[in-house]
Amino acid sequence: MAEQRRDQRDGRGTRESAGIVGEARRRSVRAEEAHAWGALVATARRTVSDGLVVGTSGNVSVRVGDTVLVTPSGVPYDRLAPADTVGVDLDGRQVLGTLLPTSELPMHLAVYRSTDAHAVVHAHAVHATAVSTLVPELPSVHYMSGALGGPVRVAPYATYGTEELAENMLHALADRSACLLQNHGTIAYGTSLDQAFDRTAQLEWMCRLWLTASSVPGLSPTLLTGEQVAEAGERLRGYGQGGARRGEG
Repeated sequence: MAEQRRDQRDGRGTRESAGIVGEARRRSVRAEEAHAWGALVATARRTVSDGLVVGTSGNVSVRVGDTVLVTPSGVPYDRLAPADTVGVDLDGRQVLGTLLPTSELPMHLAVYRSTDAHAVVHAHAVHATAVSTLVPELPSVHYMSGALGGPVRVAPYATYGTEELAENMLHALADRSACLLQNHGTIAYGTSLDQAFDRTAQLEWMCRLWLTASSVPGLSPTLLTGEQVAEAGERLRGYGQGGARRGEG
């Protein structure tokens, strides 16, 4: 992928694009961070096994206190070990590890600075990326749009790893927990790695659903109204074993 090739070619360029200011003193990994790193690596590997990314084209992060653990640039996820832990502070200064963090660090940090996120997943899922090239917003073909805060917007294209892309993403994420990145992929966040991953997978499924329904000659998918999506979103807040209401599943 172009992202990882450029990172491997010029480590200094990666640091500049990530907005890293100066150098922070490296320290040892704490127990809580070691546990979170193991979960991060497992999630990153799952993005590959579930077909959401190819190679190292996506990236994953998790926040532990004021430290953001993030996948390194250009390293296959099946090769990551505890010794490869990479962490930065909220200003982008590296405090853990020696491997360079992902070139998409500006997007991850922008999410953490602007939301209550504890985990972020960025993927290049095929159907979601395809939809990002076709429309400014994913049509509301399914009520699970409500679980992401409403109709999923598409952030205008900008070069990967730039502050411009991070800014475009934040506008698309306003009152949402996921968005599409035009001609690029998806980004989703949550209170945990599992939730961020599930939102990523759900978004890819909805994009596939819309593309499939739209491909039938002579017919157009029936879309939900804004009110219907909002109502579903309210009900989904109480979904599951801990909620006051029960969902379908």
